Amino acid sequence: MDFEYSPRTRELLEQVTGFIETHVLPANRRFHELAEAGRYPLEIVEPLKTKAFEAGLWNMFIPELGDDDPGTRLTNLEYAPLAEAMGRVPWCSEVFNCSAPDTGNMEILKRFATPEQTRRWLDPLLKGEIRSVVGLTEPDVASSDLTNLGTTIARQGNEYVINGRKWFSTGAKHPNVKLAIVFGISDNRPDADPHHKHSFVLVPMDTSGVTVVRDLPIMHHHAPEGHCEVLFRDVRVPVDAILGKEGDGFLLAQARLGPGRIHHCMRTIGQCELALELMCERAMERKTYGKALADNANIQDWIAQSRMEIDQARLLMLQTAWKMDREGASAARVDVSAIKVTAARLQTQVVDRAIQVFGAAGITSDTPLSYLWTWGRALRFIDGPDEVHMRVVARNELKKAKANTGRNLMHFTSPLP
Repeated sequence: MDFEYSPRTRELLEQVTGFIETHVLPANRRFHELAEAGRYPLEIVEPLKTKAFEAGLWNMFIPELGDDDPGTRLTNLEYAPLAEAMGRVPWCSEVFNCSAPDTGNMEILKRFATPEQTRRWLDPLLKGEIRSVVGLTEPDVASSDLTNLGTTIARQGNEYVINGRKWFSTGAKHPNVKLAIVFGISDNRPDADPHHKHSFVLVPMDTSGVTVVRDLPIMHHHAPEGHCEVLFRDVRVPVDAILGKEGDGFLLAQARLGPGRIHHCMRTIGQCELALELMCERAMERKTYGKALADNANIQDWIAQSRMEIDQARLLMLQTAWKMDREGASAARVDVSAIKVTAARLQTQVVDRAIQVFGAAGITSDTPLSYLWTWGRALRFIDGPDEVHMRVVARNELKKAKANTGRNLMHFTSPLP
């Protein structure tokens, strides 16, 4: 494994960081002013999207682009440092058409959409003309187990009728949102295989019966694009709105979640780097009892611990990206679970130390730290709670141990007299 960035990656990283410094950071204050006033800052984002597209910094997350698709074709390993750079300003991923949930939605549409679905939905998503949401989790069941999800997709003649309630549908308040990709039960037979009874359907957001009920704050933080509860009440779509085949919902969900999870981890590492930089700057400039905070041994320990943990997480993330590129997302399933847990916990740990160094200012909106902390805490649920991913890792270890039972112990036990 060689994780040294290629010349192409280094060139793109320099372009992305330069674009962020030149165009994104100067617009950051205005973005938040508009968001806090209840307006999605399209007047900020749309001109920057045009600049990014013209600069060739577009759709960098998806390696399977066709010859006619707009974007920069990168592997997961090549994309990792670019996503890390974008993560430092959380809203700027949209500028490069690399923001969730569109990234995951575009990936499964690229793999499973019909030509007509591609024309209607994927093409405008790839061009950044529309936004989309995914309807997975539900408020009434433990959604970490997808077999619990109860939204129904019932076929009636030439239509599917959808009934259910989803929540944390990110982007449902975005002014350009046009599509919801909804997961639900399409086979209600009592003896149906629980892993082949769900499907995805493509639902235009303006369909009768689709209602955005409310925006759910994350730790009292409101995202301008929304993390919304969405009600589907007798929503009717034609049968050709099915994505893939009936009963393939689990297959599509796993195809979608693998890359999406690692993208979150990439951005998280960038946010941890930002928190560490802010922590160091504050520690050097702030004085207590006649000396800089940076002169205190405990502060130095926090800085050192953060540096080591970030570097460890980055190596695990790069290894996961490398394996996905070589063997596919399914082969890297355990690695994805490991980095997903590691990155989310890392964010709350590093940011928490930075908040402590900043003192009371760290819990205000004067720094990005409180926002980053709440998002890190949310990541321990997003794309599956820690406990589910820990179980994946543990079961894999136990499987290996079962295959090797007795092989190690025999080398350390004394022979019988």
